[in-house]
Amino acid sequence: MMGEIDIYGVFVPSLFIWMVAGFFLSLTVRRILSWCGLYRFIWRRPLFDLALYVVLLGVVVSTTTRLFS
Repeated sequence: MMGEIDIYGVFVPSLFIWMVAGFFLSLTVRRILSWCGLYRFIWRRPLFDLALYVVLLGVVVSTTTRLFS
């Protein structure tokens, strides 16, 4: 696992890059859920969105660590 990623001389933690990737993946999934109308079955939408982000972040971290280790 890499600790930092060098972007033009600025060291960025790899977790930050994974968080950004998880955020954009979460935006895509939330837009699909909204378009399909599945949010009407969700009781607390902000809590569901947070849980969805955490799950997708775990998927991104797990996938990248398996690919690059």
